[in-house]
Amino acid sequence: MESATPVIVAIDGPSGTGKSSTSKAVAAQLGLSYLDTGAQYRAITWWMAANGIDITDPSAIAAAAGKPEIVSGTDPAGPTITVDGVDVAGPIREQDVTSKVSAVSAVPEVRSRITELQRTIAGSAVTGIVVEGRDIGTTVLPDADLKIFLTASPEARAARRSGELKGADLHTTREALVKRDAADSSRKTSPLAKAGDAVEVDTTDLTLEQVIECVVTLVEEKRAGR
Repeated sequence: MESATPVIVAIDGPSGTGKSSTSKAVAAQLGLSYLDTGAQYRAITWWMAANGIDITDPSAIAAAAGKPEIVSGTDPAGPTITVDGVDVAGPIREQDVTSKVSAVSAVPEVRSRITELQRTIAGSAVTGIVVEGRDIGTTVLPDADLKIFLTASPEARAARRSGELKGADLHTTREALVKRDAADSSRKTSPLAKAGDAVEVDTTDLTLEQVIECVVTLVEEKRAGR
């Protein structure tokens, strides 16, 4: 079989829709690279907090946005992320970072810095790449070959998230998700939004396997039709 044309797949949607698990599995199954853009925003947020930058001061965040060196490994079987050479895969998932990431992500200088990084990574992916985030199809890669927007009911998403966050209270998790969606959907720069040409997949009543199968089929159809 001849090598398939590189394909760039953008997968957007709010937290708890199965975005990361789906994106990683699809990339692995189709031999594509994988990029978790949320991890990059978490990484820059972690760096800001670790370096005493005032998270409530957008100008302080903007001034520091260019300082940390963020490197993302794009192997779906073991994606890595480092900041200034330090492995931050664990720390960036902690509550302290989660509570601050929307504020840091909303600063335009942070978004332009990270967007540029994401475009560079996507452009250099030899076999193609699955890029997951919240503004990939609309802002980061508007010319992606395939755009997918995953959705699910707030209840289903909270249940998944609290399953991931061991022992988390379902009600609190749902409140936090709704609050973060509101923040990410209403920010001025690159809000969470569905691209006009994106395929929407509602994952509320689907198993992870079904979501993966659906997305793999969409990617294969796109490749075949080129």
